[in-house]
Amino acid sequence: MFSFCSDPATLEGFQWMACYLTTGKHMSMYWAVGTVLLLLSITAPTALAFGFAGASAARSNVAPLRWIGKTYIAVVRGIPDIAFFLFFVIALDQAFEYIRHRVKCPDWQEPVRQGNDFIVCTAAKLPLGNAPQWVHETYGFMLAVLTFAIVFGAFAANVLFGAMRAVPKGQLETAEAYGMSRRQTFWRVLVPQMWVYALPGLSNLWMVLIKATPLLFLLGVEDIVYWARELGGAKQPQFTEYPHPDWRMWYFAALLVFYLCFTKVSEVVLDKIMAKLTHGQATSGGEAQRKAAA
Repeated sequence: MFSFCSDPATLEGFQWMACYLTTGKHMSMYWAVGTVLLLLSITAPTALAFGFAGASAARSNVAPLRWIGKTYIAVVRGIPDIAFFLFFVIALDQAFEYIRHRVKCPDWQEPVRQGNDFIVCTAAKLPLGNAPQWVHETYGFMLAVLTFAIVFGAFAANVLFGAMRAVPKGQLETAEAYGMSRRQTFWRVLVPQMWVYALPGLSNLWMVLIKATPLLFLLGVEDIVYWARELGGAKQPQFTEYPHPDWRMWYFAALLVFYLCFTKVSEVVLDKIMAKLTHGQATSGGEAQRKAAA
């Protein structure tokens, strides 16, 4: 990046460090920070959508929907995240390829499951073998997003289900007494009020989601943990123009600072959202605001 970086062997001190921190691999690490932020920005609303659907199904009067909702919450919450990530990404990838295989290769005679191998026709592969690298990376990233959303959607569903039950039943009965249908009561009374009760649990879930982003490394996505390990390891002169001893401690220390700053900003934003939601509400948060104002 800098003009004086043409000959690393002649550099020392600040110039060496400036050139070292602006190499192509370091730029990939900086881009990986954007990957983490992009994952969070997509996963959070998607997981919330899964959670809302799961909670709504769990409290449904229709028995099959209620069973599906409660099973989704119980099963996903009961499996360790790492085990679910390692299994589900493979299963999801194979499910997509199997569907494409059935559509694109209807004349295929051999079984797709041959011992431990999963074999589909070339046209059904995801992504295709001749696809550009960015397509492979985008596909892996979207699988990771969907996996994160399903896992954390189950936790969000449990939080929202409890929040729905926390809304005073008398308010729902009053709405129905005034002639509102069940659907109107749900959207006009229950949903607007449940967020006050759900936000503390959702705030904790957001913090857990932030801390879970290093699991991207397990899913094959080159995130900041991957690059911290790769760049921080000892490098010998025969492998790089910028040899150095084992610096992984410093790279991971930088990650600690990054995550601490990120969670602190999140806490400030979530506190402001909570204050806005509880303003004038008959909750502990609203009571605290009234006492503070007095």
